[in-house]
Amino acid sequence: MKAAETALLLCDLQNDFLHPDGAYGRAGQTAPEIAALPARLAPLCARVRAEGGWIVSTHFTLVPGRGGVPLISPHLARLRPFLGRGDFAPGGWGHALVDALAPADFAVEKVAYSAFYMSRLEWVLRRVGIRRLLVAGIVTNGGVASTVRDAQVRDFAVTLLEDGCAAFDAGTHATAVAALRTVAEVVPIAAVAL
Repeated sequence: MKAAETALLLCDLQNDFLHPDGAYGRAGQTAPEIAALPARLAPLCARVRAEGGWIVSTHFTLVPGRGGVPLISPHLARLRPFLGRGDFAPGGWGHALVDALAPADFAVEKVAYSAFYMSRLEWVLRRVGIRRLLVAGIVTNGGVASTVRDAQVRDFAVTLLEDGCAAFDAGTHATAVAALRTVAEVVPIAAVAL
């Protein structure tokens, strides 16, 4: 497949997840595997750009409601009670792709695990002729896994970058990657062919 038909899909590599001053950093919700992703993925981003591929970033979004209080699903409120006003707000610093990987050709807001659920992602990908997705990001067992599965049922050729995604612990990451081998090619970043 041509590079012009390929997109590096960066799932949720946002300041609010990764930066020490972001929502998760302020709450002490970090993991070294997650923090290492921007530096690991930056050379691939540069290569995809240079060879005519696309960079598409997904952005977990907490839609501000009345008075700016975010609309948070009940399961997420239980898991992450520290989330509040201004976190993952559209257009805000925390919502943005981390500087080391910016800019993306397209940024797509998402409100659930899968980047395809109730978003414009599929429309954008089809509109510019993307047929292959190189998937990276966080978390492997959540947004990455859901997005990979949804891409596969939409007939995209999906490659999961095993060392380009991470979870909050290595065991969870490994289990998720093993489960995704039935729906995606799994390769290390160094083995990506464009």
